[in-house]
Amino acid sequence: MPKPFLRSNSFRKIKVRLPSGKTIVHYERKRNGVAHCAICHKPLRAVPTNRVNKYSRKEKRPERQYGGYLCHKCLEELIKLSMRGTS
Repeated sequence: MPKPFLRSNSFRKIKVRLPSGKTIVHYERKRNGVAHCAICHKPLRAVPTNRVNKYSRKEKRPERQYGGYLCHKCLEELIKLSMRGTS
C-alpha cells in the first residue's frame, strides 16, 4: 500500500523494472500540457508548463490582449479584422 500522500491523483505511476527482474511502481508528479492557440492550435511560447500554481499572476501568461489564449499572429489578424469592421 502506498503512502497516503502518494494516493493522490496529482502523481502518476511509472512501472520500473529492477535489475533483479522485479517490477516496482515509482510515483512522479504529473506534467502539465503545453498551452495552444484557440484558433490555429499552435503551441504558445510565453506560457510556462510546469508547476503553474507556484508562479505569480504576471508570470503565468503574457500581459497583452488574449494573452495565453491566442498566438501573436492570430491576435494580429483579429485586431486587423476588428478595426476594418468598425470604420
